[in-house]
Amino acid sequence: MSQKKRVVILGSTGSIGESALKVARDLPDRMEIVGLAAGRSAKALLAQATEFKPKAVALYDTAELDTIRGHLPDGTACHGGPEGLIELATMPEADMVLISIVGTAGLAPALAAIKAGKAIAVASKEILVMAGEEVTREAAKHNIPILPVDSEHNAIFQCLVGEPTRHIRRLILTASGGPFRKTPAADLAKVTPAQALKHPTWNMGRKITIDSATLFNKGLEMIEARWLFGVPMSQVDVVVHPQSIVHSLVEFVDGSQLAQLSHSDMCFPIQYAVTYPDRLPNRLKPLNLAEMGSLTFEAPDPERFPALRLAREAGTKGGTLPAVLNAANEIAVPAFLDGQILFPAIWHIVEAVMKRHVNVEHPHLDEILKADAWARVAAQEEVASRKIECP
Repeated sequence: MSQKKRVVILGSTGSIGESALKVARDLPDRMEIVGLAAGRSAKALLAQATEFKPKAVALYDTAELDTIRGHLPDGTACHGGPEGLIELATMPEADMVLISIVGTAGLAPALAAIKAGKAIAVASKEILVMAGEEVTREAAKHNIPILPVDSEHNAIFQCLVGEPTRHIRRLILTASGGPFRKTPAADLAKVTPAQALKHPTWNMGRKITIDSATLFNKGLEMIEARWLFGVPMSQVDVVVHPQSIVHSLVEFVDGSQLAQLSHSDMCFPIQYAVTYPDRLPNRLKPLNLAEMGSLTFEAPDPERFPALRLAREAGTKGGTLPAVLNAANEIAVPAFLDGQILFPAIWHIVEAVMKRHVNVEHPHLDEILKADAWARVAAQEEVASRKIECP
């Protein structure tokens, strides 16, 4: 039997973190929780700490620290702020750091974990979208594996076991298509936030649900795949698969394709990342293809989903442009949810900010963060200029 994996979860109170804790409950002999970190959900973090009794916890929002201090289990240290995430990411007791923090806050802890010799399991898109070149360079330098937790990238990772990069012709990411895959492009301006938040397959947070509706999530995953698997953007494609059973495919140079299939449950990729290279029995529902009946696939409509074109451009040019794309989208999405802009303005804003940006090639972390900050200001300006579009 392989050794138990000691895991830190950054973002433990989100959907990915909760799924990871389900895996820990299911496989107590293989996964031990030694650190838990949350943004501001102090009470939820305290409940998790009470159950799993980790060596340390951290709250990014220091204003909430007093809510849990004095109530933690004996022997559980408490940290706060960005420094608290670094403390957990570099814990001597940890073998792996699972990063599922939304936004840029996971970037510094990821690099710190790599430099501290910890394997990282990545569920935060921003880490590789913003700083894929630097993160993969540091991982190679320190001989640290980057294990993908997103269902699509984990599927590709499974399909590529034992295969060299030269065998890859295409990486094919599957997309559900979101709630508007059949909506005429001309009608997208009428879309309300409530409609956009009704995802047909996944139950996710508000930001990622809107990203699924625009397909920006798939665009970000294209950039991630480019860095995770060491292929150019020209070898990364997307196919719409509404049933979300085939999580992604790899096409090899001989024309063969391999796909990974399972029910839509994040516990599957999380378990594989934690137990890799082993596969272990669990209590998750197995797939019965006869019950599924049929699986369908279609090409994404570029007129309805321009986010894919913008992501391909950003990923191809590289430099600071992917960080700018990501940051502009992070401003545009809440502006739509707040009723300030129309749905199509999300990608119009991102495109406008990308056009204004002076790209920096082969950036270091400070240049990436500077581009991120600039793009947020530029996106706010673009939001302000489009407010009159709202009914």
